[in-house]
Amino acid sequence: MKNFLYIAILFVFCNSVFAQKPQEMNDGLEVGDLTGAGLSQAAFSRLDSAILNGTFKNITSILVARNGKLVYEKYYNGASDTTLHNTRSATKTITAILTGLAIDHHYISSESAPVFPYFKDKKNIKNSDLRKDKVTIEDLLTMSSMLECDDENQFSSGNEERMYLIEDYIQFALDLPIRGFAAWNPKPQDSPYGRSFSYCTAGTVLLGGVLERSTNMTVDAFAKKYLFDPLGISKAAWQITPMGMPMTGGGLGLRSRDLLKIMQLYANKGTWNNTRVLSSRWIEKSIKPHANARENVDYGYLCWLQKFGPSDKSSFAFYMAGNGGSKIAVFPDLDLTVVITSTWYGTGKAHMQSERILSEFMVPSVIR
Repeated sequence: MKNFLYIAILFVFCNSVFAQKPQEMNDGLEVGDLTGAGLSQAAFSRLDSAILNGTFKNITSILVARNGKLVYEKYYNGASDTTLHNTRSATKTITAILTGLAIDHHYISSESAPVFPYFKDKKNIKNSDLRKDKVTIEDLLTMSSMLECDDENQFSSGNEERMYLIEDYIQFALDLPIRGFAAWNPKPQDSPYGRSFSYCTAGTVLLGGVLERSTNMTVDAFAKKYLFDPLGISKAAWQITPMGMPMTGGGLGLRSRDLLKIMQLYANKGTWNNTRVLSSRWIEKSIKPHANARENVDYGYLCWLQKFGPSDKSSFAFYMAGNGGSKIAVFPDLDLTVVITSTWYGTGKAHMQSERILSEFMVPSVIR
């Protein structure tokens, strides 16, 4: 009888803990609870235990929004709601948003605009080739330009580790040769969506240069005016390149709640608290597949596209991701937005771990 009573009390306690709403902070995020959102409390209890017992490593925060409300918020391994997480390459998705905002506000004509004309101040560009003049903003947004740049190939001329050794990242990118295609590598015309994917951080650095030259503003000032201030994001820590430009390829520090806001902006098709921030047209283009990144994973505008969950109940998500395992994902069909921040840097296991959380806990947590 005593054991039964103990279990009953423990069950009620656990359910009451996980039924609690996240704290209301007057930061523009409406809060709710798991039960009201139609999410399984048991799933989140199991996830919490798996993080606390070390099954999932180096997780620093898990936040979940359903139907536009923040319904779950927990921090781990010394992090808190004030922590500025180094999101690494998740920054690239924010660079895509800034590019869209520059187009929305008529600083840039369109994503079809060629890139190299923005850099007339850069002289003596190496590996001169007329095909460079045809590289467009969209080519950089979709990681499919003709520049020889592949962060996943240590021998690539454009591998990001080579870029970090020099002072001028912009010059580095502009100097890259045109890529070739060995017989075993499909050419763009033979690839899905007509583009050959090649992950290239240097290309997103070029987008930062385009932003500064087209707007006559620094990247951080432009982001503050057109994205961060409208979303109520008051703290952001940009990494600065040796030439003084905010790094648009990675490393931006943001709070978990602010990461949620950014991807919730996508979920809301460009509006925040009934105010238009970004055009719905840009959102639609961003989450449309433009290139195939790898098996079962496509790529939009600096945004990953993938299905998660059990095979019989898998759900499509678009998400930003960074080295260390951070993933901020939107499941449009489930009206679910998930923030996972993680510091398990330098291992592919980190992304696999985050994908497990999305597939084994987040998607199944939705009560259907």
